Amino acid sequence: MGLPSRRRRPTPMSQWDPTARLSYWAFHANRRPSYMRFAYLQLGSDAAAEDAVDATFDSIMNEWLRMLHMDRLDAYAWTILKQRLVDRQQWYGTWPEPMETSAFEAALKEAHADRYEVLTDTIRFYSAVSRLAERQRDAVLLRYGLQCTPGEAASVMGVDEATVRSQLGQAHRRLARLLDTSPES
Repeated sequence: MGLPSRRRRPTPMSQWDPTARLSYWAFHANRRPSYMRFAYLQLGSDAAAEDAVDATFDSIMNEWLRMLHMDRLDAYAWTILKQRLVDRQQWYGTWPEPMETSAFEAALKEAHADRYEVLTDTIRFYSAVSRLAERQRDAVLLRYGLQCTPGEAASVMGVDEATVRSQLGQAHRRLARLLDTSPES
């Protein structure tokens, strides 16, 4: 007979106080859209993104009462999302290489430009982005892939806006080297 699990069972939501329930559902409503968009960029399908985000919010719900006492609740939730994305990438056999779907979508949007050139430039860009440090890559994908402001990206990631701006600056310099262009471009 094995040892009893040290992991405690989560308190069912029906036993939470009303404030905790309301705060969870407010967090869910606020974060789910951006989590879904980010997960789609990483996984490339609506079904996989929804599966990952649902699993994320299941985990967050199980930890919510404890999370309410954390200084950086958003950062912890972001960490959970990132882990669920890794889980789903392994499950579905996909990895966050260049975001091919986004590259093709970008090429289709540029009706006035040479679509092949837009496609190759976008694939080249996403390939370079995939070589950034994880936090830099997250900041770039939120800022430019999902058109979040630095403040919105910071809120989603659970960090200060200055941190996102710093990560974006470092990413710009690294991308300039990887793409062999000047940082001002």
